Amino acid sequence: MSNLNKAMDLVADLHKSHGVKQKGNKLYTMVVHRTEAFRRALGTEFGIATEILVDDGKRVVLKAIITDKDGRTVGSGHAEEIRGQGMVNTTSALENAETSAIGRALSSLGISGGEYASANELDAVVRKTTALEERVIVEPKKVEMKQAQVTEEKTQEPIVNKPLKVPEISTEERREKHEERMNQFNHWCGQKRTMSELHGYFNDCKPDLNELKQHNVDLYKKAITIFTEHEQRLERKTNG
Repeated sequence: MSNLNKAMDLVADLHKSHGVKQKGNKLYTMVVHRTEAFRRALGTEFGIATEILVDDGKRVVLKAIITDKDGRTVGSGHAEEIRGQGMVNTTSALENAETSAIGRALSSLGISGGEYASANELDAVVRKTTALEERVIVEPKKVEMKQAQVTEEKTQEPIVNKPLKVPEISTEERREKHEERMNQFNHWCGQKRTMSELHGYFNDCKPDLNELKQHNVDLYKKAITIFTEHEQRLERKTNG
């Protein structure tokens, strides 16, 4: 278990140097950094595998497990995302859920670097809540009849369906979320093995990139630079 302890120590250091500030000034170490520390310390001694449990066009549910060299499960995590809710889930709900599930699996193994819930999952609470409707059931109201001194129940409108208001976020909170999205963009660009896959993913992310351009143009420029670097990586691979 010494290598696992090494991974935990690496993440603890990353938590201090690369932790992303969340609400309440708590720091969170992103999944991409924890995964790098996990591989740096453990190599291929431990494995990470994911499984799609639900993908019905409306929501996706993924499970991630971590296995040791003997194939035993030593850590696991689940994540759910609602398609179309939030910037990333419009195009990449599956990838987003996978990242969150891996983050929780790492946390279950002790490689958390702070809060157990991932930043995506904390953000997902708002996304999922706004996707639901608030059902307000009004209890029957008892009214005393003065003359007859008889109590009868008077029921108001039975059920009122109304959407929850989407909470406004500050400029700082939006930037933190955009930084997280940009890191995810970099991670998934790195997973593409052909130029067509990379360009297809880029086209899928255009709504996300346009939002970056509108609110945080410096992050948008950085995302374009990241995409260009991955293009060059694949060109070098193709050209040998």
